[in-house]
Amino acid sequence: MNQEYEQEDPLSSDEEEAEATRRDAGDAESSRASRSWWDRNADEYQSEHGSFLGDDRFVWGPEGLDEAEAGLLGPAEELKGLDVLEIGAGAAQCSRWLAARGARPVALDLSHRQLQHALRIGGEVPLVEADAGALPFRDGAFDLACSAYGAVPFVADPVRVFREVRRVLRPGGRWVFSVTHPIRWAFPDEPGPEGLSVAASYFDRTPYVEQDEAGRAVYVEHHRTLGDRVRDVVAGGFRLVDLVEPEWPAWNGQEWGGWSPLRGNLIPGTAIFVCERED
Repeated sequence: MNQEYEQEDPLSSDEEEAEATRRDAGDAESSRASRSWWDRNADEYQSEHGSFLGDDRFVWGPEGLDEAEAGLLGPAEELKGLDVLEIGAGAAQCSRWLAARGARPVALDLSHRQLQHALRIGGEVPLVEADAGALPFRDGAFDLACSAYGAVPFVADPVRVFREVRRVLRPGGRWVFSVTHPIRWAFPDEPGPEGLSVAASYFDRTPYVEQDEAGRAVYVEHHRTLGDRVRDVVAGGFRLVDLVEPEWPAWNGQEWGGWSPLRGNLIPGTAIFVCERED
């Protein structure tokens, strides 16, 4: 990885001309699209959301649920000395929070540019550029694994990812990840009143794809129903301990894409799955 950070144009002409559609997209196409999209958009993302995310804060989603409050990884005082893998770490904000509590985190992301932002912010957290479906770690290397909106929504085969996470966890290890709440797929991705009317079938699993003029995917997101997510967790070798649906707090007045106080007070926006490795 390059050890220098230089400002770049975050958007390419291909993305500016992208067409939104619903069509099939497999593992390889989804991975390529995610890597290139985050490399192009990391600068804009960190500029827009960096103050909300902080440099060393662990936030589970746009609602602002903080791990310091939620304790989904376990009591903060028990994190000291634990080996933790953060998947889809972005600029490693969550990993810095973990390190400050005495854990030994490793921050993994598919995007080179996101990890350059982690270098820009600084800290001693090890950074790894790799695909979540092929984790470059030995079996049983970690006590915990976590992901705040990282990797899982963008992969065609989440069970493959979950099995890889299970492999690198020690017996009884906890795996906690957050994704867009599945019910949101039935509504337009709009923060205002237009986002409150059902516009599509909740049961349509066809991926959302943005593609260029040549039909190449430049962004892919995959939908699973709530039941699908639970079945994927079990098929990946985990036991579901809890399913958290954060309510929108009164203090949070921001809009983040399709998330907003208006929608957040009426329908859930985030689902957090708390899982433990089945032995």
